[in-house]
Amino acid sequence: MNFFNPTKPVIRTKQKDLDVQDLQGLWKIDLKIGNFLSFSSFYTRIDQVFLLWGWLSLLIFTIAQFLPISWMTQAYWWSVLTILGTVGMVMLTYYWARVENLIWVIYWWAVLMLIGVGLTNLGIFCGWGAILLNLCPLWLGLSALGYWGTGFGMRSYSFTLAGFLHLVAILFLPYLPSWQFLTTGIVIGGTLLLFAEIQWDMRPPIEYEVLTVEEITFNREQQRNRQMS
Repeated sequence: MNFFNPTKPVIRTKQKDLDVQDLQGLWKIDLKIGNFLSFSSFYTRIDQVFLLWGWLSLLIFTIAQFLPISWMTQAYWWSVLTILGTVGMVMLTYYWARVENLIWVIYWWAVLMLIGVGLTNLGIFCGWGAILLNLCPLWLGLSALGYWGTGFGMRSYSFTLAGFLHLVAILFLPYLPSWQFLTTGIVIGGTLLLFAEIQWDMRPPIEYEVLTVEEITFNREQQRNRQMS
């Protein structure tokens, strides 16, 4: 038996026949210019978390790269934003994770983010050179661990590959000594924003214990629709 689902591509366009847990809190965006549809998409709460962390990561690392703001000031602001982002992640994904029996994956990411904040602040406020010189590898490494945990929990090849992408980025950082923060922001943020726009692979459906009979029937019908399409 294959660990990953061999019937699903690694990435593809978003599936439109969504299950109950994906429909909750769904965002639909249609941007039009005159009579022309310029952009149309939808974002589940998982996608919303990708957008949240993607833009937050780009903001943090771009400012660290280009603006002459003291490390201590940045530590205060980024600690607050990271903690708020972590709380927002848990709130947005809790129902979906509970239905999919993947709550531990959400807490896995939360723990990794708090470890990152703690180590970063120790490096800045305590002057630990070993941490300060390796902030970018630290956050890329934590992201890789997060993706590998997600890939294991979801049996997802795409998330597992994302973890290896972040590991490869660490190996390339020494070749970009003056652009490490921007590179890190692009890799972390860009990967998250990409996942918000595509459909990633995941294990086959399970019998959802927390759903009603009607919701389970609805999900089964949606699964049949996806298989037919």
